Amino acid sequence: MAYAALLSLTQTLEQILGSRNEIRIFHDEKQIRSFHENLCFLLSFLEDFSPRNTESIKCLEARIRDATYEAEDITELHMSNPILSDSACQGVITCLWEIISALQIMMPVFRNSERRMEFKKHNFKEIYDGLQKIIKEIDSISEEVEKMKAMKDIEGFSADGLTRINDPLSGIEGIEEVVNANDRNDVLDLQPRNSLNATSSKSASTNKKFMVGFEDDLLQIKEELVGQSSRLKFISIVGMGGIGKTTLARNIYNDSSIEYHFYIRAWITVSQEYHVQELLEHLLKSMGDFTEEMIREETDELKTRVYQRLKGYRYLIVMDDLWDDKILDEFRRIFPDDDNGSRVILTSRLSSVTVNVDSSACIHHLGFLSPKQSWSLLCQKAFGNECCPPEIEETGWRIAEKCRGLPLALVVIGGVLYKAEKTRANWEYVAENVKSAVTGNDDDFMEILSWSYDHLPHRLRACFLYMGVFPEDYVIHVSHLIRLWVAEGFLKPNTHKSLEEVAKEYLEELIDRNLIVVRDQNYIGKIKTCSIHDMMRELCMRKAQEEKFLYVANQEFDISSEVVKNQRHLSIHPNGQNAVIYDSTIRSLLYLTDSPLPNSLCFQLLRVLEAGNINFCDFPIEIVKLVNLRYIALSYSGKFEIPASISRLCNLQTLIVFRASYAERLFLPLELLKITRLRHLLFNEAAFLCSDGPQNVNLQTLSGVIDFKLTQEALRTIPNLRTLGISYHCETQTELSFYCLENLVHLRQLESFKCNVISRENVHLPQNLALPSNLKKLTLSGCRISMHNMFLVGNLPNLEVLKLKEVDLESNAWKTEGEFSRLKFLHVEATQFKIWEAEAAHFPSLQCLRLKNCFSLKCIPPGIGEIPTLQQIFLYRCSTSVVKSANSILEEQEDGGNYDLEVHVLSNYYGNIPFPAYYYHKERKFIKELTEHLRHMSLSEEASDLFVRELKGN
Repeated sequence: MAYAALLSLTQTLEQILGSRNEIRIFHDEKQIRSFHENLCFLLSFLEDFSPRNTESIKCLEARIRDATYEAEDITELHMSNPILSDSACQGVITCLWEIISALQIMMPVFRNSERRMEFKKHNFKEIYDGLQKIIKEIDSISEEVEKMKAMKDIEGFSADGLTRINDPLSGIEGIEEVVNANDRNDVLDLQPRNSLNATSSKSASTNKKFMVGFEDDLLQIKEELVGQSSRLKFISIVGMGGIGKTTLARNIYNDSSIEYHFYIRAWITVSQEYHVQELLEHLLKSMGDFTEEMIREETDELKTRVYQRLKGYRYLIVMDDLWDDKILDEFRRIFPDDDNGSRVILTSRLSSVTVNVDSSACIHHLGFLSPKQSWSLLCQKAFGNECCPPEIEETGWRIAEKCRGLPLALVVIGGVLYKAEKTRANWEYVAENVKSAVTGNDDDFMEILSWSYDHLPHRLRACFLYMGVFPEDYVIHVSHLIRLWVAEGFLKPNTHKSLEEVAKEYLEELIDRNLIVVRDQNYIGKIKTCSIHDMMRELCMRKAQEEKFLYVANQEFDISSEVVKNQRHLSIHPNGQNAVIYDSTIRSLLYLTDSPLPNSLCFQLLRVLEAGNINFCDFPIEIVKLVNLRYIALSYSGKFEIPASISRLCNLQTLIVFRASYAERLFLPLELLKITRLRHLLFNEAAFLCSDGPQNVNLQTLSGVIDFKLTQEALRTIPNLRTLGISYHCETQTELSFYCLENLVHLRQLESFKCNVISRENVHLPQNLALPSNLKKLTLSGCRISMHNMFLVGNLPNLEVLKLKEVDLESNAWKTEGEFSRLKFLHVEATQFKIWEAEAAHFPSLQCLRLKNCFSLKCIPPGIGEIPTLQQIFLYRCSTSVVKSANSILEEQEDGGNYDLEVHVLSNYYGNIPFPAYYYHKERKFIKELTEHLRHMSLSEEASDLFVRELKGN
């Protein structure tokens, strides 16, 4: 976590440089700027190089982390206490010396590996010279501080016993060379093997194992291997560690029909650390062509030998456990394409590695096993050829379920159960302790999962470990996660992107590495929720505690204990009760339980307070003293008032306050917008009077406010708003016009607008409504919409999502005009809606149509079925005629050979007519799979289509 610590300290110094008041606390701006520049250099150093995971390197990184943490603690503690500014500055210098010392010890390791490392920004000499320059600058700053202290007759400072290090190379003797970890990512074998060893055809064939759960993938890949395409083809198998990639590849590799089909087969395991020359040698060994004389040959000569050996033959190469695509750049040229059906299988935990191989490459993403498959694999490992005794079967199913479909976990727990006595008591004990039984009985298990963490770039490690703050099986809202990452300071700023955009890229990369699981996406492909597998979460918590990063309290704990107080983040889960609490350097306090807060919030350095599960009767006033807070989430009941003094929290970025159903309305103080770093304000019902004042250029989200008057003066204070959600309580169009919706057009950065009108009868939207052209998502609820307004909406050039909820359309009809050129998702909920006229040209990009409570609608326009991009139609409590029209559209598409359209009917009855909601989807899926199978059998397209039509006719 050295990188994350340095990044956080860098941002703290940037904060000081951006505030004139805070600069006065320290000696001068020049000194702080020098610190900042030096830290930026050190940050780039760690970013550009990926240290190897030897014990020496880990110790050095720990030294950097601890020294950086201490430097940041000193800086932030004294930002509000100018009396100790000289001591604070000397303390920071002491910590910087410790950081430089550790980095200089790392230098020989990087020098030894210079020949095989890619330098992104600096070569070795520039890095080394840069460190020497920093040492001189820190030395110079240190001398200046000593002179100032002498002049002021201030005693010297010692930070917890740390003294200045005169010799940066003192303290550690010798540097460990990198020792490659054994590669044991084969789920079923779990036998250690050298990470660079290739597996010969003969040895690979002896390791064939019975496989559970991926039979469909096995058949598909075998078809791709022996299929009609004669060009060289790459086939990728992707999934998280322990999912069974290697097992699947070996079953295919050792299949007798595959062995017969290919003249040459070879297997190499690449792993995280590799040398091209050694891989080439092992590839030749696997083909049986390696001789001792070849050891002395250069890399290019070995490449030539491999190419010549494969030339003219149909071959199958398996490259197992890839971690980057650079090796593919090296090897692609030695795989000849003789138009004879040769194949290369790749396995990797990283989706991006396989995507970059070949635009036409086949990619198989392995998912988790189903409960039934999990039970089958567990039985195979726990009982062998025997049957499970009936009295423990129910318990066995629970054990299998708790492994969450991860084959590696099932194999390990199966081994534990195989050795244990088959009694109900034993199995009940294991069922209650599955996680500890898996991780405690097999060191290989956590080591295999750890490779994914060890290979993470420095910038992603803190974000990944932070996933451990959430309880098991917790569904994490992406927007929530991103706001937390931003507040924690895990993200390196990018001049061309917002921090939220950087966070989305980090999240996508962690998903690409199969460390985070996507749970739910919206209809335009945006990730809404995610989660982490239980076993991967266990890895998070172990690594996080080792790194002094996170402590998860799910039982009574004492924050004064060494284990807890040295952590930067504290997450309190149900049953986690704090016994003793006192001032500490904790940066985050996340209450994912309804347990009460401590009597005194005395965390001076706290950045994140997540207490949304706790109902407050009064605003906890001590919060306004925590000037480092960046994120606050609260819930309240009764009468609740946010004080004007909240403006003291000058670093606050996110404020979330939700009220219980029986609580009074929340009134927000005008002083709130004086917090210049504020980025997100989220409420479920809060009155906010915004008047003319200084601009708050950072505010991006304002959601859950009521009766917000959009005057030009108010909007000038929030010019960069991207998300706006408002509810209006009014009974007439005149009342709604009072709120100046025509001024929305001045919010040029606005991407999402939600307007909910609450009235006894739907109120007309003003005719002068004006919307900004940048709008991507629009939700209108509880209002009457004119054709003029619909035409205005249809001409928004960037609109992708349109939701019309509980609306009335003019004349209960919609004659579509204008072109919704980029609209991908359309939701219409209108009980009186009768007639809809539209052509495919009106919605050229539509992917999903959802109709709800359209009881009066006669039919879906036939032209909707002609939209080439349409993928899904959802119907919820619609008329029978609408359902029939959807069926007609589906049948027309299938008759035309399009089996990609899905119709989902989400209610089983329409009037008095029973309707089988599942019918369309199952028939479509069956016919699509049948058609593909017929074409794989080399039937002509005309013959297979004729067969399908005959089947549908019967």
